[in-house]
Amino acid sequence: MSKVSVAVLGATGPIGQRFVQMLEGHPYFEVEGLYASERSEGKKFGDVIKIRDHEFSEDTVGMKIRAMDLDHISKNARIAFSGIPSDLAGPTESELAKNGVAVFTNAGSHRMDEHVPILIPEINPDHARSVERQDTYGNGGFIVTNANCSSTGISMPLFALDGKFGLKEAFVSTYQALSGAGYPGVPSLDAVGNVVPFIDKEEEKMEIELAKILGGYSENGFKPAGFKVMANCARVPVIDGHLESLTLKLDSSPSLKEVAAALSGFRGEPQALKLPSAPESPIIVRTEKDRPQPVYDALAGSPERARGMASTVGRIREGNGYYKMFVLSHNTLRGGAGGSILNAELFKAKGLL
Repeated sequence: MSKVSVAVLGATGPIGQRFVQMLEGHPYFEVEGLYASERSEGKKFGDVIKIRDHEFSEDTVGMKIRAMDLDHISKNARIAFSGIPSDLAGPTESELAKNGVAVFTNAGSHRMDEHVPILIPEINPDHARSVERQDTYGNGGFIVTNANCSSTGISMPLFALDGKFGLKEAFVSTYQALSGAGYPGVPSLDAVGNVVPFIDKEEEKMEIELAKILGGYSENGFKPAGFKVMANCARVPVIDGHLESLTLKLDSSPSLKEVAAALSGFRGEPQALKLPSAPESPIIVRTEKDRPQPVYDALAGSPERARGMASTVGRIREGNGYYKMFVLSHNTLRGGAGGSILNAELFKAKGLL
């Protein structure tokens, strides 16, 4: 099977480098080029590596960074994986889609556009067909976004429980890792030994994006989910892994055993299709009294290519008519580059490229 040619945009940033990591030896995709700003042009990828928990191959380390020439990318890549900042991503991604490129992006610029899906394949694979109504689709170009990193981690537990028991309300408090702020991210004097109880526009994004992700799609467009989400967000001194506290009001009154079974037994289309980056168990339930924790659970997921692609749930409790739990996910893998790669794998497997 011939591989699909792909470009990585923002290859010097942490999300761009996670794209490169997950594309090494990928069975579907082959990297055509690594792209960043002009100031990085000509540098070797090995000179700009920021990721500490992965050893890149010699071939990858030796690749040279190119300036973002959109005409060149459009002629040489079928897919662009975008890890560039939102202010630049908006016009850049629109131009690439206009030129016939399939854009799978981590940026938030187009998430709330009318016919652009916020895709999480275990939850809303049917939303993929919304790209057919994008103006650029006739030329082969379209835009698919992944979710905000804090929305991604809790979306699968919310979806699994809503499907089994009905969901009325969801209250979430996040403890978000420093890498979610990009590189160099939060100044050390603000982060070390501290918690910052504000992340600009994060709470608003969670509340509106989850409604779109967990809602429906028809020829009339996206219909938001019928339950409320209320969020409080904080930045904590952790490198990778967003921990989130969930308090839920359900339509029915399942036992804690039933709740745990609904979570651990959840599977979606990526598991049925055996997509390369899909975790065998997208939700992992821990029974220890002090899990999940970023240091132990951020890289949860198997097989090897799916490390960091599972959500881990623990401390499932019930009281006063509400259910409580903690959820952990890797913000730059499942909540970043890995989410977009899984989206592209879905499109490839379903013949949508």
